[in-house]
Amino acid sequence: MQLILLSNVRGPVGQLCLTSRRVWLGLSAIALVVGAGTFYAGYRVAAATNPAESVVTLRTDLAQQESQLQATRRTLQQNVDALALRLGLMNAQVVRLEALGSRLTSIAGFDDGEFDFSAPPSLGGPEQPLEVSDRVQLAEVISTLDALDQQLADRSQQLDVLEDVLLNRRVQDEVLPEGRPVIGGYISSGFGNRTDPFTGRLAFHQGVDFAGRPGADVSAVGSGVVVWSGPRYGYGELVEINHGNGYVTRYAHLADNLVAAGDTVERGQLIARVGRTGRATGHNLHFEVLLNGRPVNPLPYVRKQ
Repeated sequence: MQLILLSNVRGPVGQLCLTSRRVWLGLSAIALVVGAGTFYAGYRVAAATNPAESVVTLRTDLAQQESQLQATRRTLQQNVDALALRLGLMNAQVVRLEALGSRLTSIAGFDDGEFDFSAPPSLGGPEQPLEVSDRVQLAEVISTLDALDQQLADRSQQLDVLEDVLLNRRVQDEVLPEGRPVIGGYISSGFGNRTDPFTGRLAFHQGVDFAGRPGADVSAVGSGVVVWSGPRYGYGELVEINHGNGYVTRYAHLADNLVAAGDTVERGQLIARVGRTGRATGHNLHFEVLLNGRPVNPLPYVRKQ
């Protein structure tokens, strides 16, 4: 068999003899390639529509989604834990503020019931239903917590400052000389010019004398630091206390000094006992108040109590 090859322009251009062995071999190779390609394409199509493999693919996808879901749950749990921790810290802050407020109320001397930090705040007003569109979202809750946290920190700082002011005021009150240094007895000599009991001449007496029984308790009239404890000319046994802010008190003619220089004392603390050491005609306590190094009349401080 022969095949004649024709051209529209040139007419017959050649012929092919199908009885040639090489032609048949070429055609067979082409047929083999086409068949193999067709078989492979059919295999891929069949594999793509294989139910078993589809199930495996779906299971893989489900496993990935489950993993993502677990990761999302862990993230949400971490956020919830973080919120719980913040609420716990804020609750501790509130407890601290309540204790601080109670202490400040006591220090300031407010009337009972004027401030009650142990009770919840008094609230009121009619209840209005919350619209669906107005429901608080998680982001709004977190924002509210942030604002509340900042407000608590601000209130805590203000209360700390208030506490410092009140405590400083209390300290100032404690160091200011006030009250009688000895219980009982009477004032046997006042402040100012007097006749000296030993010379009979006019002299300046820079304190007041409290006549009392021997060994009577002598107490500090203000908090301070002992700067002298021992004998001094004219005073006999003397205790001198520096109260700060320019105030100094002296306690003289003592029988026993119960404090030493450098000791810190509080108002009302026992510091000595009444005696008659030094220039004294009998058992008495000589008491002085000095302000900025100058003696002042002690009676206004004694009578403050």
